[in-house]
Amino acid sequence: MIRVGVIGAAGKMGELACATVESTDGMELAATITEDDSVDDLASVDVAVDFTHPGVVMDHVAWCVAHDIDVVAGTSGFTHDRLETITGWLAPGPSSSADVGVLVVPNFSIGAVLMMRFAAEAARYFESVEIVELHHPTKLDAPSGTSIRTAQLIAAARARAGTPDMPDATSDSQLGARGTTVEGVPVHSVRARGLVAHQEVLLGSAGETLTIRHDMPDRVAAMAGLVASIRYVVDHPGLTVGLEPVLGLDATDPVSR
Repeated sequence: MIRVGVIGAAGKMGELACATVESTDGMELAATITEDDSVDDLASVDVAVDFTHPGVVMDHVAWCVAHDIDVVAGTSGFTHDRLETITGWLAPGPSSSADVGVLVVPNFSIGAVLMMRFAAEAARYFESVEIVELHHPTKLDAPSGTSIRTAQLIAAARARAGTPDMPDATSDSQLGARGTTVEGVPVHSVRARGLVAHQEVLLGSAGETLTIRHDMPDRVAAMAGLVASIRYVVDHPGLTVGLEPVLGLDATDPVSR
């Protein structure tokens, strides 16, 4: 029996995660943490699932690692610097445990993972690549963790292939009209009522374009990936990034393993 604690249990993803854990064979919902609770309540769990926000997630991961609790983090904001910090926390030493696993998952949807892989595979064949991510207006972060991860995979694939920089003659970008860039890949964020979680990658070369799009109108699509992630992390110490290893897919960049 895997004893699971959910941090951010009062949020929409947190509530769904709690219900999923309770209904899954071999799992027990042992702790639910909201903003009014202390993470000390996680002391008896085997795996902590974090659905909070970038401002607090690193503190939660640090606490769990220090208390030998495996972590599945479904929160945005994991830059390369943050991942390197977590790797340092997990390094063998007097104040750390080599048995703790931390799994960082930008998106638990199987369709989203495949969208990212398809985009990374296609990106080296096209001159231009841009990402448009669309979410509900109550989402706290922009760009999304999924779009950041997609941009990182695209940038890594293009670097390995020696693909030239993307053409862009923009010299006057009023009010941030060109969005932001993640490792050289433009990312545009849309927040509108009626949306849940959507992303499209636009690829173009002379005479043709390719659009790869994923839509998740119901968060329940992420729950199969979450259950698989909880089962995976208890047997895989160290840092793992992305759902690909959980699904048995080959890693697509050096960050994943």
